[in-house]
Amino acid sequence: MTLLLEVKNLKKIYATRFGNVQVQALANVNFSAEAGEYIAIMGESGSGKTTLLNILASLDKPTGGEVLLDGQSTFQIPEGRLAAFRRDKLGFVFQDFNLLDTFSLKDNILLPLVLSGMEYKEMLGRLGPIAQKLGLTDILEKFPYEVSGGQKQRCAVARALITSPRLILADEPTGALDSHSADGLLALFREINAAGQTVLMVTHSVKAASNAGRVLFLRDGEIFHQLYRGRRSNEEMFGLISDTLTAMATGGERHA
Repeated sequence: MTLLLEVKNLKKIYATRFGNVQVQALANVNFSAEAGEYIAIMGESGSGKTTLLNILASLDKPTGGEVLLDGQSTFQIPEGRLAAFRRDKLGFVFQDFNLLDTFSLKDNILLPLVLSGMEYKEMLGRLGPIAQKLGLTDILEKFPYEVSGGQKQRCAVARALITSPRLILADEPTGALDSHSADGLLALFREINAAGQTVLMVTHSVKAASNAGRVLFLRDGEIFHQLYRGRRSNEEMFGLISDTLTAMATGGERHA
């Protein structure tokens, strides 16, 4: 497999408003991801998950360390090219969908391609297969307020996929969904990952994480432990993840 993402010695320190107190959000985080992996990141609130995701998304800069995507340092990309880099290389799926209510589902999905200046005919050529695969073909002309939470999230996934990104970054993607819709989204993630899409998901949900091929656990800004699926079932992963979270909460030793 091809090495896609490298995170090296990542540190992030935030200073308070007057600079007299510093808070370390990330401390020497190291991991890599190969193309086609499905990775979940877990940890309690304040563990550094959101900070890590924002740095991977090039929305925040670290205090130290580097992130390489396809061998390119994301911190060396000029400010004027960052938006295009995120649009072309990364796909985003958020807990609250981040859809524009005044746009139809179709227009929401096509928005990244519009911003990139793609010809309309080519946009439609990309839209058709993705909409069919995600079960959106019959509701493309509807608006976000006219569809269910699960349909909104599938629209958000379609928007993330339509640029053929190198990496999907998902932030608590099942957090706003009922159990039925969450199950549908997780099945969809498994399907797009099986087709070769690399997925990195931040989640509090043990059930969601148990679908991943690897789970990274953050505690106090460091990688506490990681689990590989191997031949384990979702049920076996669920049990191991639960045990690891318990060990983290009760002060177990770091095993990364």
